[in-house]
Amino acid sequence: MSSPELTQAIRDLLKQRNAVLLAHNYMRDEVQAIADITGDSLQLSMEAAKTDAAVIVFCGVHFMAESAAILSPDKTVLLPRPDAGCPMADMVDVTGLQKLKAMHPGVPVVTYVNSSAAVKAESDICCTSANAVSVVRSLPENELIFAPDRNLGRWIARFVPDKQFIYWDGYCPTHERMQPEAVLEKKAQHPDALFICHPECAPAVSDLADHVCSTSGMYSYCKQSPAKKFIIGTEAGILYKLRRDNPDKEFILATPALICPNMKLTSLEDVLLALQTMQPVVRVPEEVRLKAKAALDKMLAVPRD
Repeated sequence: MSSPELTQAIRDLLKQRNAVLLAHNYMRDEVQAIADITGDSLQLSMEAAKTDAAVIVFCGVHFMAESAAILSPDKTVLLPRPDAGCPMADMVDVTGLQKLKAMHPGVPVVTYVNSSAAVKAESDICCTSANAVSVVRSLPENELIFAPDRNLGRWIARFVPDKQFIYWDGYCPTHERMQPEAVLEKKAQHPDALFICHPECAPAVSDLADHVCSTSGMYSYCKQSPAKKFIIGTEAGILYKLRRDNPDKEFILATPALICPNMKLTSLEDVLLALQTMQPVVRVPEEVRLKAKAALDKMLAVPRD
């Protein structure tokens, strides 16, 4: 099929199935282009829970589809590419987290949403890259376990000096590939550009940034900024919407290394096949779902600073 034919076939099946198509900000351009909703992982799951759709087609990676299943247990959640995983989410497991909790009894566990449902279920509260500082500040305890992203944890720690962090040694391989030298080279080539990066980047990279924020934060920051040129320090997929919504501005990827192979697995053909077969379905066991949802609900109850 040609791209227009694929798009039409997908839109027809979405209507027939009473389905909503979600695409993460890092998906391929053509997948984002046909999505009903684009955004970060938790934002997508929350939006999907509000819709009347009976089926959620989640173009993202596995933990994201799990989050949708946690928040929408009455809906069918399809993940077009079940092999689309997240290396950082895989770096933390239930057994390891339980052992760490046993070493630090009574210390609350704050877990980034980039984690499995089973790990969320072992956590006291979740956070996103956008609300992590607010979540940590909300805790009465002075010490906390932060999993799985050490870089995000260290970024948060800058804003809560009264808290002691026990970091799980996980990281995003894509963001970790961005080195300070590459950023400095781009800044030298484009001295009039602002450098914006994700808090999943290493501290040495964040130190060079004019602004550090989540993907949703990047969209609003670049739109509101009077600057006309930006060096972007996160996965390349974000450039699609940045360029679409800001045609008068220039966006430069900090390094070609900022491509997540898992985020690029999902194609339009995969989406069509998932709708045709209504497979693969992502399910979360009810006992795990309820505990994971409790950690998400606690996060959602925290006022934003």
